[in-house]
Amino acid sequence: MSTQGTRGGGNRFPGVVAAPFAMVKLGPDVESGTTDAYSGYLPDGRIFGFSMMHESGTGGAPKYGVVSQMPVVGDVQNPIANLSQLRAVPDEGGVGYYKSSLASGVTVHLAATEHAGLYSYSFPSNSSASIVVDVSHVLPSFRGLGWEQHYSGGSFSTFDDGHYEGSGIYNNGWNLSPDWTIYFCGKFNQQPSNSWTFNGNGTAFISHDSPSSTSGIARLGGVFTFAGTDLTSRVGVSFISSAKACHNLDAEITEDTELDILVENAKSQWNEQVFDKIQITSDNSTDVQLLYSSLYGMFLIPSNRTGENPEWSGTEPYYDDVFTLWDTHRCHSSLFHIVQPEAYEEFIRSLIDIWRHDGFMPDARSSNFNGRVQGGSNADNVLADAYVKGVRGAINWEDGFAAMQTDAEVVPANNFDPKAPDSSTKEGRGALPDWLQYGYITPRFSRAVSRAVEYSTNDFGLHQVAMGLGMADEANIYLNRSRNWRNHWNPLASSHNHTGFVVPRAANGSFIAQDPQQCGGCYWGDAYYEDNSWIYSMNAIHDVAELKKRIGGDERFVDRLNKLFDLNIFNAGNEPGFTSPFLYNFVSGEQWRSVNRSRYIGGLYGAGETGLPGNSDAGAMESNLLWQMIGLYPLTGQTTFLILSPWFESMTINLGDGKTLQVTTTGGDRYAAPYVQSLKVNGEDWDKAWVTWEDVFANGGTMEYVLGENQVHWATGDLPPSPAS
Repeated sequence: MSTQGTRGGGNRFPGVVAAPFAMVKLGPDVESGTTDAYSGYLPDGRIFGFSMMHESGTGGAPKYGVVSQMPVVGDVQNPIANLSQLRAVPDEGGVGYYKSSLASGVTVHLAATEHAGLYSYSFPSNSSASIVVDVSHVLPSFRGLGWEQHYSGGSFSTFDDGHYEGSGIYNNGWNLSPDWTIYFCGKFNQQPSNSWTFNGNGTAFISHDSPSSTSGIARLGGVFTFAGTDLTSRVGVSFISSAKACHNLDAEITEDTELDILVENAKSQWNEQVFDKIQITSDNSTDVQLLYSSLYGMFLIPSNRTGENPEWSGTEPYYDDVFTLWDTHRCHSSLFHIVQPEAYEEFIRSLIDIWRHDGFMPDARSSNFNGRVQGGSNADNVLADAYVKGVRGAINWEDGFAAMQTDAEVVPANNFDPKAPDSSTKEGRGALPDWLQYGYITPRFSRAVSRAVEYSTNDFGLHQVAMGLGMADEANIYLNRSRNWRNHWNPLASSHNHTGFVVPRAANGSFIAQDPQQCGGCYWGDAYYEDNSWIYSMNAIHDVAELKKRIGGDERFVDRLNKLFDLNIFNAGNEPGFTSPFLYNFVSGEQWRSVNRSRYIGGLYGAGETGLPGNSDAGAMESNLLWQMIGLYPLTGQTTFLILSPWFESMTINLGDGKTLQVTTTGGDRYAAPYVQSLKVNGEDWDKAWVTWEDVFANGGTMEYVLGENQVHWATGDLPPSPAS
């Protein structure tokens, strides 16, 4: 079972995902009565259904858990009663496969394709077998924040041949989505001895003899009872129609398809598309498991919904379940590009196409609806990163830049989010009025300081693309705007013997007193989102030379980075601080300190259930580790990669078109002697603490490290670029 991150707040989905980005994510839904099951799974609690759609690794509130069925021993008297079951033993599974053994004696085996799922049931001998399909089934939230999902209606029909079709309508969830509809089509491998449909509320329901149809806002579904104890159920889903759901089912899982074949197909797809892309030499099985478990966790979402877009028709790819670019733009996007370049190009095209039809690119999106924006418009960073690294293909970059300019110039309509009613959290940059008027953001907007830092990096992304498109005037405008984080810099703000931090600023230009180590609740209504000024003051990664100057030079800069750890400010499970541990590379000879921090962070990970230091966040947490395994760290929107220290004696990354990056180490030991003694890049001696995309990725290359226990000041060459400085 791919257990990494399924306990301890990792929230990763352990069920069946038949291929990278598959639309169907089939697995158990567990309830404890007090704890949100963000991906449906909890290690403890009662399973109340097995559903076709889930997210992975997210926080906020659960999304999906729809198109569910629940096995029940014997006849079902009340289908809307609590039919949940404890597990007799812990669940099992692996790539493409999942198994639950319920206390009732029922064993459930699951496999899937990209748009359909296969349930194989074994019931206790000498019993009848019932399957309850509950259209109103949805993952609940117990946080009391108003982000819980709601079922708002549906339809359910049974037919003479024993199959059923229908749809469910749902709304809300973390992204505050209005009503959206999923269609389904289900077939069993034998005729039921009895079947009927129901609708009702509470403990009262109305039953209808089969074949029948029922619809409405009351809970509804169907009950199917079988004489045998071994049963298979096939289900297809679609966002278009129940006829399309039946088509998806029949095209992908036929009546004679065996579960083992689906499992093997899934393994083949994951091997070919992901696992085979990175090969290592290691005799440490734990390391191998950690590497490939992390790669697996990276590519569960977003969901490739090409051909399943109910909002508009067209020829462009369509990806949903972007959850969220605020989490993933720092290091996930850049590895997505390397491991899955074709899907990455499709993803970029999808972001732009969403702008064409919905008016804005998403910072987050699920159930075909943008939301929620936690900071900046970070699709701008993602597009800039792709552009400067030469991603072209079928991307219309003029439209791409126009989409970025919409973020930079158009104030999105306020969606009056109860947690931040000051401006839009649906899309775009809600605090843009202040950004354009003052060059900073006043406290009339929530998350003012953290948004200002992110808007600066977003504008730098526009500068990068404008430069490449030959738009000199626009490039200059956005380069200047990318420096606006400086307008929040109060040189007198002090904390722990350091002065100069980004702080709130009033409309009259005065700075507002703020302890840099405090951020109130660090949430939607506060000046900083999910971290404090110590972290956000270090986040202008396009302007580090200026940042060093304001902090007081190299020695003070190193000391400030040290204090992130000495004062226990840095949190490895929180994305705003992801890049900070490696900024030592901007000081001549201090690269060894980045290696130190990297080894500490790597030690917080594991291949087991508690192996993630925070939410997976759609693979952001896993990609953060994977870059450290490689021995590099990306600076989003730039071609720069900071050099760390690789984990393995040899790693080969398949870059496509016959190109590879080969990373080797000699001497040393990952923990006892991890420091770079010397480095050759493409056979040449290297004295810089950074490489570029062109150096090692554009055409492939080699990086040959000599490691040892001495903290050698080997990187004394040119510092990494600070393009806004």
